[in-house]
Amino acid sequence: MANNATIPGKEGKDLASVAKPADARVLVPAPQTQDQLENQSSDVFGAQLFTGAFSQPGASQFNPDYAIAIGDQIQVRLWGAFAFEQMLTVDPRGNIFLPHAGPVTVVGVRNRELEGLVQAAVRRTFRNNVSSYASLAAAQPVRVFVGGNVNRPGLYNGTSMDSVLRYLDMAGGVDPERGSYLQVQVKRGQETRATANLYDFLLQGTMPMVQLADGDVIFVPPYEQRVKVKGLVANAKRFEFLGNQQTVAQLMALAKPQATATHVRVTRNTGNIRNAEYYPLSEANQVTLVNGDELEFTADKKPGTITVRVEGEHNSAQEYVLPYGSHMSVLLDQIQSNANSDMGSVQLFRESVKQRQKEMLATSLHNLEMSLLTARSGSSDEARLRKDEAELSLQWVKRAKEVEPVGQVQIAKAGQLGSMLLVGADRKLSHL
Repeated sequence: MANNATIPGKEGKDLASVAKPADARVLVPAPQTQDQLENQSSDVFGAQLFTGAFSQPGASQFNPDYAIAIGDQIQVRLWGAFAFEQMLTVDPRGNIFLPHAGPVTVVGVRNRELEGLVQAAVRRTFRNNVSSYASLAAAQPVRVFVGGNVNRPGLYNGTSMDSVLRYLDMAGGVDPERGSYLQVQVKRGQETRATANLYDFLLQGTMPMVQLADGDVIFVPPYEQRVKVKGLVANAKRFEFLGNQQTVAQLMALAKPQATATHVRVTRNTGNIRNAEYYPLSEANQVTLVNGDELEFTADKKPGTITVRVEGEHNSAQEYVLPYGSHMSVLLDQIQSNANSDMGSVQLFRESVKQRQKEMLATSLHNLEMSLLTARSGSSDEARLRKDEAELSLQWVKRAKEVEPVGQVQIAKAGQLGSMLLVGADRKLSHL
């Protein structure tokens, strides 16, 4: 008999809400373990998966393809001419027992087929006036071994529907220095039932659904090959790969170079000697990588244009885009002066000069501090005098460290101004 929308005696209640487990509750995240903290700060791609987010238990969500197993709990309700409501556990023979209908074999039945199977069994006994409802309420409790290259190998409790990620997270995650993120195996006896590639989960959101059983083993083998990536990339990490045909182009799909990157430097680890190779990214599909290589993505291209800002007294635009290598004369020809302009007193400010001035100032102040703190005295009176002088000088040094250089370029002769090369981010001021 077809299932109805509501159950007599429970009018107004949706069946899904009635079947909701009574022990559902809000879970408070547990404090992170040392292994999880180390995973969070690791430079190995994939280690950030195991920081405790998967280890928390949650309400079971059964997919339609879940196969009923021994030990699963099934909520069964009959109403109408005959009333019955009970949580039934699948027995060792794979059956549940329905009153008057007898045993019904449900082991191996897909979740989406469960209710139809129970309805057919009820119809064989109750021809009319009895409706039925059956739903999977709780998955079988299982104990799963987690071994291989994980931080805390052991036997962990869960359910048959918990993901491989949860068991790995409870075991502290894959050991970043030894374990493979590409070949996580699920074994039952001598058979490897599934192999999970955690990169697929990170990059594509795909993860094989494996229904675990008591005594299954999740095994993490050692990684085969690994390279380190740095420079102009979104993911500056250590990446794992399989086989001997990995190219720079394939690695770029994982590391995601920035738009400004043009070349890659490959440092080969050949024992005591480290050889560096340099390639444009256009040849990335021809460069093969081996275990231990280090890659740095760089920008090796001169800018086609530069931007210069003009401030002070003039009637022109404030910013100019000029070809790379332009001289000051090219810019001065485009500036329209006004009555307040003094084109003979143009000043130039440059970011690179500002940085050098800051470094030179810091070096000078450091040397001054050392001379004040290491000066020797011939007598106690001289020592007190030097101490007082040093305190005053150190106060001045402290204030001097707060000075921000302006990066002004000294122009020796006005006649040479037009031949000076411009660089990006230069600023020009013409004063009254």
